[in-house]
Amino acid sequence: MADAATGQSYRGQRLGLPAAGPGSLAPTGRRLLAYLIDLVVATLVAAMFVRHDQHAGLADRLPGQWSVLPWALDYLLGLVLLGRSFGMYLTGLRVIRVDERKPIGPVRALVRTALLALVLPGLMVDSDLRGLQDRLTSTAVIVH
Repeated sequence: MADAATGQSYRGQRLGLPAAGPGSLAPTGRRLLAYLIDLVVATLVAAMFVRHDQHAGLADRLPGQWSVLPWALDYLLGLVLLGRSFGMYLTGLRVIRVDERKPIGPVRALVRTALLALVLPGLMVDSDLRGLQDRLTSTAVIVH
């Protein structure tokens, strides 16, 4: 049954993606799980470099904003080299270009990562549930 507002019978149809299985748009739950995995891993990596003072409270020992660096490196290098971050690898997802069947490239990966780091663009979704970071870079997260 086609959606009257979008003219498509499933998410990703207008992008030329299959309805289900490999190559289809990734479900929201798996995308969120991948993002959470990436955040936890980045926090653990950053925690290895935070100074541990005996007299500091717990809040002083947490990596805080320093975890953005390993997270951004994971996304940038992962997207450019493999088309996926570590969390996406574990959850079976991949980022592709929807305008051409070519690798994402460093510029799109940088723009997508910067927008995703702001969090809010990821919440501004379209009828395919693609965030602003995907629409502006002509990318989509798919099931691998």
